[in-house]
Amino acid sequence: MLSKAQRTTRRRIALAAVAGGAVSTAGIGGATAATLTQTETPASSEVAAVDYELVNDATQMSSSLAESAPQILALSEYKPVSNIQDQLTKAVEYSAGRAQADLAARAPSVVKPAQGTFTSGYGPRWGAFHAGIDIAAPIGTPILAVMDGTVINSGPASGYGQWIRIKHDDGSMSVYGHMSTLAVGVGERVSAGQYIAGMGSEGFSTGSHLHFEIHPTGNGAVDPVPWFAERGIYI
Repeated sequence: MLSKAQRTTRRRIALAAVAGGAVSTAGIGGATAATLTQTETPASSEVAAVDYELVNDATQMSSSLAESAPQILALSEYKPVSNIQDQLTKAVEYSAGRAQADLAARAPSVVKPAQGTFTSGYGPRWGAFHAGIDIAAPIGTPILAVMDGTVINSGPASGYGQWIRIKHDDGSMSVYGHMSTLAVGVGERVSAGQYIAGMGSEGFSTGSHLHFEIHPTGNGAVDPVPWFAERGIYI
């Protein structure tokens, strides 16, 4: 059996061991906490910068996607037009008018009255005065109006067999003689280059030809050759 002194010594040893264990446990816990604290803290400023840049890029990406997204347009309500047929009709008429005006602008203002051989000129001939020129070609060769105008004569005429006279818009007059056929009548509007008759040998004629005269003032013939030449047409 232990004495009182021995029992006292053992209690002191036990208390010292418990105290030592507590200190050791506290030391281990502190070391572990310090290690965890160091792990959670970023290793360097570069890591923080990378995280910031990633967040910043995500913001820019969201902005770009928002800008490129389809836009919704505000369209007015569709309302049927009540007079759509009238508008279509007017549009077609306007287009046709423009087309005619374009053709008129492209059309020549003066043309040669017929194709053929020049056989006789303006001036004295056989004791009389020949007031025009003659162009010879086979019977039926097309004869054309030299300019825009209105027909004032179409039919039989002394010496000409048959003739056509056209009053032009500038006040001049053209005369065509000896035709075998007539294609226009009095009062009819004609255009430059329009077919008006077929060549023939009617009246005082020695063969199929066109007798042509031009009266610049409407009364009084002049030589057609220089008159045509001034307009770029050579007989």
